[in-house]
Amino acid sequence: MNTKLNPDDGDQLLAVLNALANPHRLRIIAALQGGGRNYVSQLAREIGISRPLLHLHLQKLEAAGLVSSTMELSSDGKALNYFEVTPFNVPLTPDAIATAAATLTNNPES
Repeated sequence: MNTKLNPDDGDQLLAVLNALANPHRLRIIAALQGGGRNYVSQLAREIGISRPLLHLHLQKLEAAGLVSSTMELSSDGKALNYFEVTPFNVPLTPDAIATAAATLTNNPES
């Protein structure tokens, strides 16, 4: 998903906060930010988690728009799924949260 993050969108803000509410996912973002794009097997080795577990976390991050993926063929014909951080800036101020909260689709006040 290559979606531009809109911090005024309450549902999107919840997805971002939910995606970041896990230490593995924070480490994934940090590893990709520090080392640039990387493929799943190498990233799993760097972070120290299994590839299946990494895939689950990457799916959550990608669904929130925080990372993006590209499938590429290596010189030996293997398909490698590369991931990279999608640039984002999500301000967390009381005013920003109030603006986003007003747009929630599951808003009990509407």
